[in-house]
Amino acid sequence: HCCGPWYKIPVIENLGATLDQFDAIDFSDNEIRKLDGFPLLRRLKTLLVNNNRICRIGEGLDQALPCLTELILTNNSLVELGDLDPLASLKSLTYLSILRNPVTNKKHYRLYVIYKVPQVRVLDFQKVKLKERQEAEKMFKGKRGAQLAKDIARRSKTFNPGAGLPADKKKGGPSPGDVEAIKNAIANASTLAEVERLKGLLQSGQIPGRERRSGQETVFCLNFQVNGPLTVIPKQFRCYHPRMLE
Repeated sequence: HCCGPWYKIPVIENLGATLDQFDAIDFSDNEIRKLDGFPLLRRLKTLLVNNNRICRIGEGLDQALPCLTELILTNNSLVELGDLDPLASLKSLTYLSILRNPVTNKKHYRLYVIYKVPQVRVLDFQKVKLKERQEAEKMFKGKRGAQLAKDIARRSKTFNPGAGLPADKKKGGPSPGDVEAIKNAIANASTLAEVERLKGLLQSGQIPGRERRSGQETVFCLNFQVNGPLTVIPKQFRCYHPRMLE
């Protein structure tokens, strides 16, 4: 429930009230610190959690989100490679973004994720290449590889709500290349609907021109952005603000 324009969601909870009616849920631009708290949501395929403060990923997500295929964690506070290990259980996960998290600066970050979460086909908006898979397999297979994975996969300390959390960070802006892509997309927009679609893409952490299309399918999305527009976002979601469910 939204308490006012200043309120941001700190914890994922009470999603049982959605009755598993949504293909996508948008938690962008909140204050969520841990990715957990989901009931069984068989229908959910896309989860947008960019621009939060996530520093932990809960275990057993596969039990709650068995059909999740797309997870956007852009611009959060994930620090250690080992903190990403719980994602391996999401067997349907094929699209994953961890851009603008401290963990992406770790040595062997991309190869580690490719090895640990082999079902992912697009990582950080870049297709996983066969050469990368082979390199990851070579690096981490066998006893020596297992030891290397163990050495670099340190996890952050046990999560305690409200304690030891990363300090607030300034939301990262788009790179110069992203800015150019945005300008080109807006310049080529011919209708108001297209402009609204582009705005939605930007809010979800994607860059116009790189988004994945899915024809004219209707995908129902629950939008937890308190002041977010009820407009189209990636995959032509039809978005609903929580207040509309009251």
